[in-house]
Amino acid sequence: MKYPLITLSGPTACGKTAVSVELAKLIDGEIISADSMQVYKYMDIGTAKVSREEMQGIRHYLIDELYPDEEFSIAVFQKMAKKALGEIYSRNKMPILVGGTGFYVNGLIYDNDFTPGEKNNSMRLELEKEAEEKGCGYVHDILRSLDPEYAETVHPNNIKRVIRAIEYIRDTGEKFSVYNAREKEREPAYNVRSFILNMDRERLYERIEKRIDNMIEDGLVDEVRFIMEKYPHEGLISMKGLGYKEIIGYLKGEYSLDEAIYILKRDTRHFARRQLTWFRHQSDGIWINTDDFDSPKAIASYIAEKTGDMKC
Repeated sequence: MKYPLITLSGPTACGKTAVSVELAKLIDGEIISADSMQVYKYMDIGTAKVSREEMQGIRHYLIDELYPDEEFSIAVFQKMAKKALGEIYSRNKMPILVGGTGFYVNGLIYDNDFTPGEKNNSMRLELEKEAEEKGCGYVHDILRSLDPEYAETVHPNNIKRVIRAIEYIRDTGEKFSVYNAREKEREPAYNVRSFILNMDRERLYERIEKRIDNMIEDGLVDEVRFIMEKYPHEGLISMKGLGYKEIIGYLKGEYSLDEAIYILKRDTRHFARRQLTWFRHQSDGIWINTDDFDSPKAIASYIAEKTGDMKC
């Protein structure tokens, strides 16, 4: 008998945090973050990290677990998430996996094997150095030469996934696209009920732009400056995420703050569009149009009804 697992996904700024907390209150659940950035300490504003007030007493996992100079990969996430699941099940609570990093969500659901390509630190460091010196497009071209099929599915700026795929290919001699196809044939490791939030595209873009304006007002520039001073190594993968690399460019004098904000808004809109595309092609979840509900609590009630037969 498989253990139960509820997943709540969707593009950035679609309201996952508020819905997940309301859902946890309704079904006696606890939340595991499937976000590749909120795991880092100090990186609060730029990641739209859930605050203590927003948590409303609901226990959250994989929030503020690592420092910005520590490695966080799909393999590390999987290990940490499994540990969190064990703790949640031991207390007879319902786990709710929440986040927009669909690659992480599916990696846990299907218990994919991410061990290959995670051990060769020297290769990874060399690829990271090339990305820093020659650009992400240069490293993406390396992947394209090794596995054009997989290269078409990953954006050049998603350097973590690009590098991991190159590592795997060089370590095993097998194309990453072949590995991916094989892993997709796996049965879910859990009794999963998945939900994906969505909303009118223009409304989503408005929410993204308002969120970024609020980030600037709340002190995003000072947050990035503080992390740069505390962790001066420029190769940190954590600082290549949306909201950080754009402000770093401004602080280095590469462009004005207005230009940095414009780039951040543009790239975040593009990111949300890619997230939606990924979920349409890679997830079997139930899609929920948030425009059809009047509050996060109403959405949570709908999900609670759909998962009422699930038991820990």
